[in-house]
Amino acid sequence: MKLPSLSHMNISQIRSQFPILSQEVNGKQLVYLDNAASSQKPLAVINAISNYYKNDHANVHRGVHTLSQRATTQFETARKTVQQFLNAKHDHEIIFTSGTTDSINLVSQTWARKHLNAGDEVIISHLEHHSNIVPWQMVCDEKGAKLKVIPIDENGEVVLDEFRKLLSKSTKIVAINHVSNTLGVINPIEEITESAHKAGAIVCIDGAQAAPHMKIDVQALDVDFYSISAHKMYGPTGVGVLYGKETLLNDAPPWRGGGEMIETVTFEKTTYNSLPYKFEAGTPHIEGVIALGAAIRWMQEVGIDNIQAQEEKLRAYATQELKKIDGMRIIADVESKAAVVSFLVGEIHPYDMGTLLDQMGIAVRTGHHCAEPLMTHFQIPGTVRASFAVYNTMEEVDTLVKGVKRAATILE
Repeated sequence: MKLPSLSHMNISQIRSQFPILSQEVNGKQLVYLDNAASSQKPLAVINAISNYYKNDHANVHRGVHTLSQRATTQFETARKTVQQFLNAKHDHEIIFTSGTTDSINLVSQTWARKHLNAGDEVIISHLEHHSNIVPWQMVCDEKGAKLKVIPIDENGEVVLDEFRKLLSKSTKIVAINHVSNTLGVINPIEEITESAHKAGAIVCIDGAQAAPHMKIDVQALDVDFYSISAHKMYGPTGVGVLYGKETLLNDAPPWRGGGEMIETVTFEKTTYNSLPYKFEAGTPHIEGVIALGAAIRWMQEVGIDNIQAQEEKLRAYATQELKKIDGMRIIADVESKAAVVSFLVGEIHPYDMGTLLDQMGIAVRTGHHCAEPLMTHFQIPGTVRASFAVYNTMEEVDTLVKGVKRAATILE
């Protein structure tokens, strides 16, 4: 079903492909606005998992029998689908992981552990999710390297001039998100990458919040590593991707030992497999990878540009209407954002607001969103975060706004 534009009718067609959206929660029609945490799954993805188990389940790569060969074909087809989605140069630059967190840890525990020395520096930003902070802290502590942090301004945007001042001959890695999970702010990755490369550093991008909402071209961005999670882009939980430039992946040692990542094993010595398999030890999340391929194809069928345009309409409208509420404070009220509105109302605690919204059938995320340093920067306990997907509607935004108004009246 090719959708050249997203009219109200087409949104209805899209919503009909998501069975979970038809239910009631607490006696109210579900309004699901927690997509930055995890998006819902279309029938194309659900059926891909079901069909695999009904018809094709077998372990991949090593079997000569028909089921194994069919499973392997689907698995490797998904790898090529991801390659094309990210515009990677080679399909062996696509490493399957359990998610963005796992992908970042893979880089920190392989390439970084090999190349970082005492006195070297790793730069991250004040916008980062804990999964793009803690792995770098761990490897820096182990190697005696220093972790530096790019400051952000009052709008939640990185200060590029300060970033450039942090760069030095000791900088080995710059690790930053493409889109903030908490604020939705889109970082200027091209400029950051260009400056980092001039300083001799590699660039690792957390793309978990970008891949669901915009076209990603890793070659055009010239990033060295890029990580995504399937469950944030209409796919299943427990599977993700690390893209890495071929030369860097070849220069990184294996992380986990076991089957598949080996070429030969004796008790005296083991030789490792070629890319991508040297980083994919053990039986992979086969149905998850196949379903990720189905999710990407579904997104491409709807149209990435269509998805981005619909979500931007929702975000802009939600921002406009929420700002009319007394005491409303939208954190990072800037133009360069993706599908997120993060806010507070007066002195109302985010948890209390979220609890009342849930009673009205409205699902939002509350708290620090795994970004405690960012909350400390703004001197707030957390936020209420409404995050959008292509299946959300303007009517659902109206329901959210009414719900926030009602909750604010109750909690004042």
